[in-house]
Amino acid sequence: MEVVIIGNGGHSQVIQDMITQINRYEVIAILDDKYEMKKIDNGTIYANLSYFFDLLKYDVKFVIAIGSNEIRKMIFEKINLSLSRYLTIIHPTAVVSSKAIIGSGTVIMPQAVVNTDTVVGSHCIINSGAIIEHGNVVGNFSHVSPNATLTGNVMIGEGVHIGASATVIPEKRIGNWSVIGAGSTVIQNIPSNSRAVGSPTRLLKDKHEKIKNQVVEFYDKT
Repeated sequence: MEVVIIGNGGHSQVIQDMITQINRYEVIAILDDKYEMKKIDNGTIYANLSYFFDLLKYDVKFVIAIGSNEIRKMIFEKINLSLSRYLTIIHPTAVVSSKAIIGSGTVIMPQAVVNTDTVVGSHCIINSGAIIEHGNVVGNFSHVSPNATLTGNVMIGEGVHIGASATVIPEKRIGNWSVIGAGSTVIQNIPSNSRAVGSPTRLLKDKHEKIKNQVVEFYDKT
């Protein structure tokens, strides 16, 4: 299967390496706005994002290989491509239950674990060594960082970033576009658009603002 990768930063380099190890895909183009002119190197096209439209006529799959949740969603909305055109990538060393649901465009990295009855949305990053236990819901465009753990029946919303080695205890909810700091332990629900750090976590508030929305929003499993 031929693949087009959007983005060519550090996260993209990891995905390119994963594709090489899987050995079922061929990267035919890498698109990034740092390329002013199209060039071809060892059979791979390097061009800016506008070249994307020239590739639509081919039977290829696309991967948005951008680490930022916000930018990943922005590109997804900008190019307005059907989810069926995106490639889901699961590293051979990852353990993914046959009863888990993995969305289009999501990347599951080496030695990650996704257990039974879990739903992972579209365009997520489940990073190296992350553990997502049974019955979790991970919203679209979220990122679970290396060695982070979502214990049973956790629900995290769209665009959430769970920092490296953070832990979320069972039954907790993390609202849309919130950030959990590295090494944190989440023992309470976290409102949308929040930043939480520490073990146990505490909410960080901007000194000019108060958190206005205390309602936790999350990806609907149904």
